[in-house]
Amino acid sequence: MSDAQDTTLGATTTPGKIWQDHWFWGAFRQNWWTYGQIILAAVMINFFSLGSSVFIMTVYDRVIPNNAVDSLVALCVGMFIIIGFDFLLKYLRAYFIDTAGQNVDMTVANGIFDRIMKLKLSTQKGSTGGLVNTVREFESIRDFCTSATLATVVDVPFIFLFLLVIAIIGGPIVIVPALAVPFVLIVGFAIQPFLSRFSKEGMQEGGSKQSTLVEMVSGLETLKTLGSDQLFQDRWSKAVESHSKVSLRSRLFSQIAINSAASAQQLTQVGIVAYGFVLIMQGELSIGGLIACVIIAGRCLAPLGQLANLLTRYNHAKTAYAALDKLMKQDSEETSDRDFIRRESLKGKIEFKNVTFKYPDQPMRALDSVSFTVEPGEKIGVLGKIGSGKSTVLRLAAGLYEPDEGAVLIDDTDLRQIVPEDLRRNMAVVLQDIVLFSGSIKENITMGHDDVADADILRAAEISGAQDFLGKIPNGYDVKLRDRGEGLSGGQKQALAIARALVRKAPLVMMDEPTSAMDTSSEMKLISQLKEELKDRTFLIVTHRPSMLALVDKIIVIDQGKVVAQGPKDDVLKFLGGGQNATIPGAARKG
Repeated sequence: MSDAQDTTLGATTTPGKIWQDHWFWGAFRQNWWTYGQIILAAVMINFFSLGSSVFIMTVYDRVIPNNAVDSLVALCVGMFIIIGFDFLLKYLRAYFIDTAGQNVDMTVANGIFDRIMKLKLSTQKGSTGGLVNTVREFESIRDFCTSATLATVVDVPFIFLFLLVIAIIGGPIVIVPALAVPFVLIVGFAIQPFLSRFSKEGMQEGGSKQSTLVEMVSGLETLKTLGSDQLFQDRWSKAVESHSKVSLRSRLFSQIAINSAASAQQLTQVGIVAYGFVLIMQGELSIGGLIACVIIAGRCLAPLGQLANLLTRYNHAKTAYAALDKLMKQDSEETSDRDFIRRESLKGKIEFKNVTFKYPDQPMRALDSVSFTVEPGEKIGVLGKIGSGKSTVLRLAAGLYEPDEGAVLIDDTDLRQIVPEDLRRNMAVVLQDIVLFSGSIKENITMGHDDVADADILRAAEISGAQDFLGKIPNGYDVKLRDRGEGLSGGQKQALAIARALVRKAPLVMMDEPTSAMDTSSEMKLISQLKEELKDRTFLIVTHRPSMLALVDKIIVIDQGKVVAQGPKDDVLKFLGGGQNATIPGAARKG
């Protein structure tokens, strides 16, 4: 994808063609044959629309004066055939539009979801609600590009055909609709700058409203315990008020264009009838011709009414497209455009070489020239005060972030050269903030990996301690969890997260405060089980609990983003002051 592409809806600087691999326009290119049939059907429908006006003119001017019954029958039969074909073509056009729209929707929606899943965490900015609102706006783009838009765009050029037919039938009477066309277009385009500004403001205010709602729902328990309902009530009211004001201004300006088009149609009919009366009195126009001109003028100006409505929706779709296009151009873990050497099996060696890292939009470095090596099969504990950078070490080792300077090597290969799927297949990671998902407990342990057998699930649950409480529940592993595992205790969530990490027997295991919410007996049982489970694996653990050091052979101490001590466990603890009974720096629940 080129950086030269314009972010306005439909604009591109690529000469000659729309790129087939573009996240949005590529989906339309894949359905070009269907859209070609839609355009052909629209062209035929416009030609058929002339049939009724010609029929009425002929009846009034030729059939009635001459009492030509046979001609009337023939004309009626012809109109029935035209109306039948018109009905069939309109039905087929609607069917093709819906079919193509469904195909585009599936392709683009899946592409957006895949891109969000592969976004680099360092590029994510703003709130979750704002991101959700941006993705939700795809609906407005899809509706704009796949419904009445195509039919309207095809109908607009036929305005000139209808003007030509009116000129042939009514001569100078064509001046009336010819003046209405530029009037509607001028009004429609004149309000576009205002609608564009309101669309951008509406997008921002809508994102703020969505963000407030998501944040409130996800933290509802905390808000209730703090008695802070009013705080978010005020935020919500302010967001709704701001969004409503912007929407109101946008609708008022939209009505100017829509009502101008409707008034222009009515004035055109009045003008044609009045001018036609003069022409009839002068013998230059027949009554049938006048009726035909009125009908054709209505068909001529109908696309303008739709176009006025379309222009009001265009700005909203353009704003939404620009936001989504920006999202789709952010750095991702996509590897299809790179020639990686696959590493389906890793031994588990980890090496940090002068790694410096700073979180996005943060002034302080989280890590500063950190270097250490973990050999395959070694068990390492990472210690330090709160905010020292311990969890950041684990996140970089897991490939969730990339270093700003230096390199993180896995099996002597820079982590950025390894396909993310290969890396995560060989890693089992338990993060400090446990996140469970809606669905059954079994689904939360297997996480969609079909190769996980029931025996593996039971083994991992036994090691983590999850079996202790799941075995006592009648429906056990089929229990349906709510979002984020609400209803489970902190220790139960940690047990499930550990089972989820151990179920696939990855050669490299990393845990961040895995027992911070567990009781002492559960923790001691876990330690006993992990000693055997991790015997041949590389193990990296971030902890403040002295008991968890029974699992490690070496210790790395981090302070203010730098390594201040590392080596065998006994030597480092002695260095810290107190041998095996030393107090771990910053002995707190969170780090």
